[in-house]
Amino acid sequence: MTEERITETTDSAGNTHTTHTVVTDTGTAKSGGTSWGIILLIVVLGIAALFIFSQMSGAEVAKDNAVADAANEVGEAAGQIGDAAQDAGEAAQDAVDN
Repeated sequence: MTEERITETTDSAGNTHTTHTVVTDTGTAKSGGTSWGIILLIVVLGIAALFIFSQMSGAEVAKDNAVADAANEVGEAAGQIGDAAQDAGEAAQDAVDN
């Protein structure tokens, strides 16, 4: 709490003197425990965010690998279809030749 005290004094000659005094109650000194608690909370939240984002990155990699595997399987199936078409073409050519 801050309090301003104004004192006016008049001497015998009639001169007026004004004195301003500001009084501040500081109360008890803070221990800083709250500050340490907030710092600790921020550190814990930072570690948690790092862990969560690293897990999300792992999930993203797994998804990318799954898509790549599926694309490889589609490519292999297309190759098999191509081989089958070639075999059918050769069989048709053999039938025409004979």
